[in-house]
Amino acid sequence: MKDYKNSNAPQSTITYDKNAIEAPTGNIYEAIAILAKRASQINVELRKELVDKLEEFATNNESLEEIFENKEQIEVSKFYERIPKPTAIAIEEWLKGEIYWRKPENEDSKEA
Repeated sequence: MKDYKNSNAPQSTITYDKNAIEAPTGNIYEAIAILAKRASQINVELRKELVDKLEEFATNNESLEEIFENKEQIEVSKFYERIPKPTAIAIEEWLKGEIYWRKPENEDSKEA
């Protein structure tokens, strides 16, 4: 699992060069589809990690009347809110050439 906490992806909205994003595939729509799939993978990994950490602080108190705030859970949640968004991380990986992708139809034609 990659450490997304140390990502250099921007926290705020920025404009990317369309040509740089589409360059590896030659098609902007294909590049965006790949980025969307990668962002979904990152989101699943981050969400699982967050849920696992929050469960460490969970109490087994089933009383609805006793609702209290756990400071550790709040700090963990705030930390994960400061991590760059999965889309920004995926774009950063794409521009650095860290995302592996392939076209299955090209592999089928190679085998024939």
